[in-house]
This record gives sequence, C-alpha cells and structure tokens, in this order.
Amino acid sequence: MAVKIRLTRRGRKKLAIFDVIVSDARSPRDGKFIEKIGVYNPNANPALIDIDADKAFQWVMKGAQPTDTVKAILSYKGVMYRKHLQIGVAKGAITQEEADKRLAEWTEKKEAKIAGKTESLASAKAADAKARHEAETKVKEARAEAQRKKQEEAEAAARAAEAPAAEEGTSEEAAGEETTQE
Repeated sequence: MAVKIRLTRRGRKKLAIFDVIVSDARSPRDGKFIEKIGVYNPNANPALIDIDADKAFQWVMKGAQPTDTVKAILSYKGVMYRKHLQIGVAKGAITQEEADKRLAEWTEKKEAKIAGKTESLASAKAADAKARHEAETKVKEARAEAQRKKQEEAEAAARAAEAPAAEEGTSEEAAGEETTQE
C-alpha cells in the first residue's frame, strides 16, 4: 500500500482550511484517511501551520511520500531537515547529539525569522493605520476650514448688506437736517 501525506480541504468557499493527513494514495482527496497530523490555514498572514512534527517525522521515516505542497510545509517546519540529519546519523556521518544540536540551532533561527516577520507586519499595520488617521484628520481639518471660511463670507455679506442700509438711514437723517436748517 502506497502511503501519502497530503492535504484535505475543508472550510467555506474561497476561505479553505486544509488538514494535513496520512492516507492511502488510492483514496479520494476528501475521503478516507489513516491519520490527521496537522492543520494548514493559508488565509492568515503569515500562514498558520499547526503540525505534530513527531508524527510527521515518523511517517516520513516509514516511507510516506508527501505531496509537493506538504513537502514545502514539512520543510518549513523542519521535518525534512530532521529526516536528513537522521539519515546522516544512520550512516554514521554524524552523532545523534550533533544532529540534535544542528536541529535546535536551525529551529531557533527559523523561529526568530518568523517572529521578525510577524513584528514587521504588525508595525506596518500600525503605521498604515496611523497614516490613514492622519490623512483623515487632514481632510477633517480642511472641511472645517472651508466651512469656517464660508461662514465668515456669509457674515461679511450680511454686514455689507446691513452697512448700505445703515448709510441710507444716516443719509436720510442728514438730508432731513439740511431741509430743516434751510
């Protein structure tokens, strides 16, 4: 029986989540499987990969063939590197302690890289939110300034309309005084 490690789809339309499963190569994609070893969610940034690395390693060492996508996922999680080191131990090229040390160093570097990416994404998101807030504030201030100018112009026009009426009233009074003086 040929055993494959592959993805099986679940989730709603256009928002798929995949289970990483071990199954017979002849079974359908979403059909019968031997064991579920993890979950892969490509919708998150960075993609969420939750795999039981020990189970995956056991199946890979037993001869289960991962599909291309699952192989990339296992490489990302260090399972394929662990297999490579374990084969070196079996051949006598390195000791088990050396293999464990190399895997631990690789894992630390990988975790630091992932943490750096999540921090950069979070800071970029915060900077984007701040820039949008500043742009919104500028638009708000521009609208307030335009409204203030419009109100001042309306007040000036009202004053200008009142001023000629007041001048006419004073000129009539002056004309009335001139006629009485004559």
